[in-house]
Amino acid sequence: MMAKALQGAFEQNVPETIGVAVSGGGDSMAVLDLLRRWGRATLAVASVNHGLRDAAADEIALVSNYVSEHGLRHDVLDWKWDRGGNLQASAREGRREALRVWARSHGISHVVLGHTADDQAETFLMRLARGSGVDGLAGMAEVRKEGEITWLRPLLSARREDLRSYLRTEKIIWADDPSNEDTTFDRVKARQMMDVLKPLGLTVERLVQTADHMGRERTTLHWAAAEAKAQFAQQSRGDIVLDAAVWSALPQSLAFRLLADALSFVSGQAYRPRFKTLAAVFDAEKVTSLHGCLILKGKNSVTITRELRAVQSEVVAFGSVWDGRWMVRGPDVEGGVVGALGEAGLALCGNWRETGVPRVSLLSSPAVWRGEELIAAPLAGFGEGWYAELINGRDVFG
Repeated sequence: MMAKALQGAFEQNVPETIGVAVSGGGDSMAVLDLLRRWGRATLAVASVNHGLRDAAADEIALVSNYVSEHGLRHDVLDWKWDRGGNLQASAREGRREALRVWARSHGISHVVLGHTADDQAETFLMRLARGSGVDGLAGMAEVRKEGEITWLRPLLSARREDLRSYLRTEKIIWADDPSNEDTTFDRVKARQMMDVLKPLGLTVERLVQTADHMGRERTTLHWAAAEAKAQFAQQSRGDIVLDAAVWSALPQSLAFRLLADALSFVSGQAYRPRFKTLAAVFDAEKVTSLHGCLILKGKNSVTITRELRAVQSEVVAFGSVWDGRWMVRGPDVEGGVVGALGEAGLALCGNWRETGVPRVSLLSSPAVWRGEELIAAPLAGFGEGWYAELINGRDVFG
C-alpha cells in the first residue's frame, strides 16, 4: 500500500533523502518503520516538541531510541505556543512551519506524514461542520506541493488500528497522546462521533470515499480555473486584472475561485480566504479590503492589488526580496533599503500617472529609500536605470 503510494508520488525520481515527521505516536512510528523497510531512500527524522506536555519528551525519546537502533538521523525541533488563536490549529501550523524550516535547511524536498484513513474521515467531519466547500471536503491529498516542500501521506488508505496491529507484531513501542481523549478538541469530538454515525452507514470508509469524490471534483474545478485564468485574467505589474464582464458571467463557484486564487497570489498567503468573507466582498461595488489586498471594481475590469496597510511596515536591505515577491535592481545604494512607496513617496513621483498603474497599486509598490530620501520607485517611473521584477513564480498567474 505505502510502496504503491510512494511509487506514484515519485515515479522514477526517488530523492536521495526523504524527511519523516515522527511524534512517537502509533501512526508516525508505523510510517517510519515501513519507510525504513521500503529502503529506497535515506531517511532523516524530525520530531517537534510543542512544549505543552511533560510526557512529550518521553514520546520523543521513543523516536530517538528507534533511530539510534537503526542508525538514522534524528532532529528535535522546538515550538512554543504564543497563547494566541486556537491551540490545535496553532500547534498544527507551528509544527508544519518548523518542519518546513528544517527540511529547507537540510536540502530535503519531500517530507512524509503519518496521516491515516481515520484522520481523513475525521478531517471530513470537522470541515463539514465548518461549512467547507469542495476544496475542504476533498480532505488531505496523498501528495501536496507547497513551495519547495512536497508533503507525502502514503498511509491515507490505512486504518489506524491496522497500523497498531503491525507495530505489535513487530514489537515496536509507541506512545498514545492523552490529548486524543480530550473532548475539548474538535478532532476528538469527530473521532467519537464516528461510533454514532456508523449505524447510518457513515463509516470511515464511506467518508473517505466521499472525500475522494470531492477530490476528483476539486481537480475538475482546478482545471476550469486554469482555463479561465489563461483566457480572462492577466498579471500586470504585480496586480491581477480580471475581465469584469466575463468574470461576472462565470458560474459563481468558478468566479469565487478566481477571486480567491488572485487574492492568495497577490498576498502570498498559503491559505485562501474563508468562503464567508469572500462572499461578503463578492458583490460589493466599492473598493474592498481582504487577505492583505484591495479589490478594485471598474467598468471593464476587476483588479486585485496589494494593500498598503499590509506592507507599509516591511523594510528590507537593498538587494533582498521585498514582500516575498519583488526584487528591485539598480545602482548600488549605500544604506539603501526597500520599502513601500506610500503616500509620501508617491507625492515625489510627478509623472506617476503616465505609467498607467492605478494609484492604489503604486502606494504598495516597492521603492528604494535612504532615510527619508526616495532613491527610486520603478513602478511609478521614478529613478533612471531602476526596475523591479517579480520572483518566486509570482510573475505568472496560472
